[in-house]
Amino acid sequence: MQIFWKGQACFQILTSRGKDSQLSIVVDPYEESIGLKLPSLQADILLVTHNHFDHNNAKDVKGSPFVISNPGEYDVKGVFVQGIFSFHDDTQGKERGSNTIYRIEVEGMRICHLGDLGQKELTQEQLNQIGDVDILFVPVGGVYTIDGKEAARIVSQLEPKIVIPMHYALPKLKVKLEGVEEFLKPMGAKNAVAEPKLLVKERDLVNEERRVVVLTP
Repeated sequence: MQIFWKGQACFQILTSRGKDSQLSIVVDPYEESIGLKLPSLQADILLVTHNHFDHNNAKDVKGSPFVISNPGEYDVKGVFVQGIFSFHDDTQGKERGSNTIYRIEVEGMRICHLGDLGQKELTQEQLNQIGDVDILFVPVGGVYTIDGKEAARIVSQLEPKIVIPMHYALPKLKVKLEGVEEFLKPMGAKNAVAEPKLLVKERDLVNEERRVVVLTP
């Protein structure tokens, strides 16, 4: 499996479907009005965590993907996806509404994308629905989501093997967010070196101790 971060909360996950075939999963493509240029993306499955312009630019994703934008269980092209209801703020949705957390099972691995989670902690019901997590995508930039310290506490609740921060300050990004270093410090990973992609296989996770992977968009 190959995981690419495209900026903000947008990821592309490429999974193997045999020797000569790949399946593409894209999450939260953004409109370029945020200041970042969305690269050309093709998807078989497209996930949208909530209907804000920096997450819901489905029209610019090629390939006529199967679109999922609500909580529920979906089995698409050999990929299991569960959407879990959550809040975009810590006031029961009164400020920014709802957000869908996605749990994705593919290639024997369990990925969790938290979207624009604003809750300072996950409820027991949410934890039960998410279950075990191998790879976690967590927002860390604050302002519109949890911040770095709050994200570190969410990581402690979920105990994933690999943590990938997202939704933080970047050059040219017009949305004012905190930097990723505010998350790396409490995670003890302030010296993490950014990588262009994450290449991971199920067998790699057997003895994996928790690590933070910073990706370049």
